[in-house]
Amino acid sequence: MLDSSLLEQLRSVFGALENTVELVYENSSHEDQKDLLDMLQSVASTSDKITLTQNASGTSPMPQFRIDYKGKPTGIVFKGIPGGHEFTSLILAILNTDGKGKLLDSVIADRVRRLNKNITIQSYISLTCENCPEVVQALNQIALIHGSLRHEIIDGGYVQDDIKSLGIQGVPSLVANAKMFHSGRIQLLDLVAKLESTFGVDANAAPSEPVNKNLGHFDVLVIGGGPAGASAAIYTVRKGLSTAMITEKIGGQVQETKGIENLIGVTYTEGPQLAAQLNQHIASYPVKVLENRRVKKIHTESKVKAIELESGEHLTADAIIVTTGAKWRELGVEGEKEYLGRGVAYCPHCDGPFYKGKKVAVIGGGNSGVEAAIDLAGIVREVVVFEYNDQLKADKILVDKLKSLPNVSIVTSAKTEKIIGDGNKVQQIQYLDRSLNKEEKMDLDGIFVQIGLVPNSQFLKETVELTKFGEIIVDEKGRTSAKGIYAAGDVTTTPYKQIVIAMGEGAKAALAAFEDRMYHS
Repeated sequence: MLDSSLLEQLRSVFGALENTVELVYENSSHEDQKDLLDMLQSVASTSDKITLTQNASGTSPMPQFRIDYKGKPTGIVFKGIPGGHEFTSLILAILNTDGKGKLLDSVIADRVRRLNKNITIQSYISLTCENCPEVVQALNQIALIHGSLRHEIIDGGYVQDDIKSLGIQGVPSLVANAKMFHSGRIQLLDLVAKLESTFGVDANAAPSEPVNKNLGHFDVLVIGGGPAGASAAIYTVRKGLSTAMITEKIGGQVQETKGIENLIGVTYTEGPQLAAQLNQHIASYPVKVLENRRVKKIHTESKVKAIELESGEHLTADAIIVTTGAKWRELGVEGEKEYLGRGVAYCPHCDGPFYKGKKVAVIGGGNSGVEAAIDLAGIVREVVVFEYNDQLKADKILVDKLKSLPNVSIVTSAKTEKIIGDGNKVQQIQYLDRSLNKEEKMDLDGIFVQIGLVPNSQFLKETVELTKFGEIIVDEKGRTSAKGIYAAGDVTTTPYKQIVIAMGEGAKAALAAFEDRMYHS
């Protein structure tokens, strides 16, 4: 049963519904069926536009329901009880079914409609997974737009035989035709591309809008929507400059951050919450936000910069502030991609429970690696931390905590060379003991990669000067080697990759762009 305060919130949220959304449940003898019905009845009680009915012709071995709209299935099916992080997925699915809430833009929608017909996708999830809702919610929207795509959200706790037979060791895992085609977090743009390559597209389907669309001219274009980008956009628009923002998703890398305790003035927050606050702050200003976009190329031949997007859209700007941040660095060794989701993982919070009672490795001895090892030590039988250098790089307080744990060991001077499996799951790690120049192997069940970040600067290789590590070289005011192009945050050479620093650097770059426009143009 949902508590009264949550029910009151849902009444307010569902007040926007105009048409009837039907929750159609299957009959089941499973002991959790009552819990599912209690939840669905509570949700339905908050709006006369939500009905709860039983599918008289179907039975299910587990709690299960689908969402119908105007008497027809939408393609969205929940197998399990969508509690935990997935409760939000249910609420958004109801809203989106009636065309409410935040919908996918026309460019993405056109690509979805061109996917071939009659597709079924199973998303195997865990209710404790923090990455799963983003993927589930994206696929639900895709199902609504596509029209003949069935998306089954499956709580892996109910189908352990399926988990075993499919070799799933990470969530979310996406399966079609009894074969896993993706595991782990994935951005919407990459998800759509993955669906296109997996299921094919109808080349004859015409887009609803011109592909080569001119988005207009702006005084400033901010590329990136994380803390640095949000700060830059707010500062430029407050200076009276027309501002646009190109981003894959508001929040950027912050979305993947668990606890944040060092943002001055905020005792504690979490990544998704901070990302939502950034979004809210940006939305309070006249910033033209273009999400789910990537920049393909920047033309700097004239004073006014011309920007091409991968979507085929284009725009111009007098100044550009790059705040594209960084992404998790991959090992780049044999076996890493082959065993992703089957023993190779990047999120200990999401995938750690799959390794209960097993032996795992954490690659990386910095703060993120040591924090991951500490978290995993409370779940798994044994954790081995591998560090390339001769000592761990993490803060002393974290290292001391790690060393106090009885089921953790540390291997230093270790260069990971290969991940070995049996075709279904990881079995060994092969590494070079750099101190002895000797190759070693260790038996284990899983590998969590935590080796830092790589800057998202690939699209700027021919535009601004980069370091050998891909960082954008900036001066004390965030100026790059190209006039009128500025940069801030984790994508730059600015030391100490911290949220609070990125925010300050974003503001600094914005003020520099304003100053140069006023006094040096």
